Amino acid sequence: ILAGLIVPKLMGRTDDARVLQAKQDIATMAGALKMYKLDNLRYPTTDQGLKALITKPTTGPAANGWKTEGYISKLAKDPWGNEYQYMSPGLKSEFEIFTYGQDGQPGGAGYDADIGSWEL
Repeated sequence: ILAGLIVPKLMGRTDDARVLQAKQDIATMAGALKMYKLDNLRYPTTDQGLKALITKPTTGPAANGWKTEGYISKLAKDPWGNEYQYMSPGLKSEFEIFTYGQDGQPGGAGYDADIGSWEL
């Protein structure tokens, strides 16, 4: 009986921690994108993606001010093991970084809801 009461509470805390981690990852990448824009006068295109933060883009608009050390050391996967999504321009701002949440599908509610830079 106790396991039936304790396990759901622990799962909820784990899920809450994953949501918080996703928001922190997105905030870190958003800050790196802002530094990228300062150096290159634009954000990476959607095609150049978030990998433009760790490797100088070789296609699309030139990144002539790109810093040789990059803007972050590595690209994190979301807490559910999926790649973070990136769009520039975004639908709600100049860029959007997001994860589809626990279910890995657009939309959803609760822990399946999308988490994005527009929430920060």
